[in-house]
Amino acid sequence: MSHAPTGVMERPSPASPSPKSSLGSRSLPRLAPLGFAVVSVALGVGLSLAAGWESRIQWGLISALFFLAISYVTTTVVENQRQAKDRLATSVMWVCFLIAVVPLASLLWTTIVRGAERLDGYFLTHSMAGVLGSEASGGVYHALIGTLEQVGIATVISAPLGLLTAVYLVEYGKGSLAKAVTFFVDVMTGIPSIVAGLFILSIMLMFSLEPSGLMGALALTILMVPVVVRSTEEMLKLVPNELREASLALGIPKWRTILKVVLPTAIGGITTGVMLAIARIAGETAPIILLVFGSQLINTNPFEGAQSSLPFYIYEQYKIGEAASYDRAWAAALVLIAFVMILNLVARGIARWKAPKTGR
Repeated sequence: MSHAPTGVMERPSPASPSPKSSLGSRSLPRLAPLGFAVVSVALGVGLSLAAGWESRIQWGLISALFFLAISYVTTTVVENQRQAKDRLATSVMWVCFLIAVVPLASLLWTTIVRGAERLDGYFLTHSMAGVLGSEASGGVYHALIGTLEQVGIATVISAPLGLLTAVYLVEYGKGSLAKAVTFFVDVMTGIPSIVAGLFILSIMLMFSLEPSGLMGALALTILMVPVVVRSTEEMLKLVPNELREASLALGIPKWRTILKVVLPTAIGGITTGVMLAIARIAGETAPIILLVFGSQLINTNPFEGAQSSLPFYIYEQYKIGEAASYDRAWAAALVLIAFVMILNLVARGIARWKAPKTGR
């Protein structure tokens, strides 16, 4: 039996190399961006104060530039240029996000703080009848009623009209008429609200009509219809063609297929689009100023006499220029924002509730 020579030593197996990133062996801590932000804010504020700049917007912009520069240079030195470019792109996206969010958050916070001081049950249940601009009493009830009625009338007109137009464009429209309708819907989508108000005002003058909530609602309808058409059109296009074909294969007429298959499938998105369209027109001021004229009294009849609305009430109170009127304007603005936010939350809830179930 032969044995291996004892003088020959076995070669040790090479140790497996430790995993090393192809982008560099060193990396910054996870909280490094937070440190960059703190240093950038300190440098930005210090430089702005030294230069005599008192605007916080300038402080923020200078701090953002410092943040981008510090992030890029530090990452280049510690890691490598490829990681630095990636971190720079991420930092730019964060800066853009903050530029978009901070003004909105500041607006919302200011409205809540200023509006909550005056907002109470009395403010929501009383009008401005017999109240002077300098007095601390008065409420927003008449304006709230006007907004609800005007938006409600506009919705009753716009929702069916926009729905039927969208059904025609998606299910039937293939000729020149469909192209013309699409073109005019696109044009109406970007029409300024003052133009819609002037159009209805010309009709009022032509037929010697009196200002009323109905006139304002008609102007809001012009603004709301294209939004409903566009949102409904997109929802109908998302309905699978297989559902239409299966229904038609059973001999069901096309109109009944649309009524029983297509619309129920897209009802969640359609309802969401209508809610968002309502939120879009709820804050319009220019048509209301031209067509409704405003009123300090409670007018529950939108077909006769002047009415008020929340946007007009805010404009009117701010124009008075008294401390009490400013408080009422902020409180009404808070009510309007709450109204729009509730509509958006309802729209999201309906969209989630009516969303197609993917699981079995």
